[in-house]
Amino acid sequence: MSDLQKAARDAVEAADNTEMVKQIAALLAAQQLLNSQQQPATCQHHQAQPFDAKKWVVIGGVVVSVGLVGALFAVAIAIGATCATACLLILRSLYRDFQKGK
Repeated sequence: MSDLQKAARDAVEAADNTEMVKQIAALLAAQQLLNSQQQPATCQHHQAQPFDAKKWVVIGGVVVSVGLVGALFAVAIAIGATCATACLLILRSLYRDFQKGK
């Protein structure tokens, strides 16, 4: 094989290799573009939100207020139940005394 034939064959192989390298580069670029477009859509829930102290102070105040109102309501019911029980016991005692007196 002559040097001219070897050089022609090497030139054809180099041209084929250059075309293959261009195709590989284009595929890699397309893959990177797809990855960069998909990544923000799947990772948006991982973004850290700044800590808001005012929000938590308001939530704590509401919880404490509701708790105090609930406690006062429970105390009022307990006092009312005690008074009603005492009243019924006194009335029953009076009724028995009237029944015995007849």
